[in-house]
Amino acid sequence: MEIIFHAHHATISDSMRRRAEGGVRRIGRRIGRAVDAVIRFEQDGPMKRVEIVLHTPPKRDIIARAESRYFGLALTACLERLSAQVTSLGKATVAKRTRPVRLAAGA
Repeated sequence: MEIIFHAHHATISDSMRRRAEGGVRRIGRRIGRAVDAVIRFEQDGPMKRVEIVLHTPPKRDIIARAESRYFGLALTACLERLSAQVTSLGKATVAKRTRPVRLAAGA
């Protein structure tokens, strides 16, 4: 999976990049069909925002955003939101696959 980093008015340390990349790769393995991800770090005054867009071919893109006064907290919240979306997507897929069995009339 290819991961693209964007930093808008922000300086991102190597450890923050590794942390973001590791989290996205871990979540991407759970859905198995992630093609690439875009991770954006933005700073607007004291507020810092992190946005992660996970591209999956058969479905829509999965997008998570979070903001905080620190990039570390925003990244943690963003990864949690992304993970929750992937979990709910997996539950919907399982529910769709397990259809109730219909019995024929008179059986």
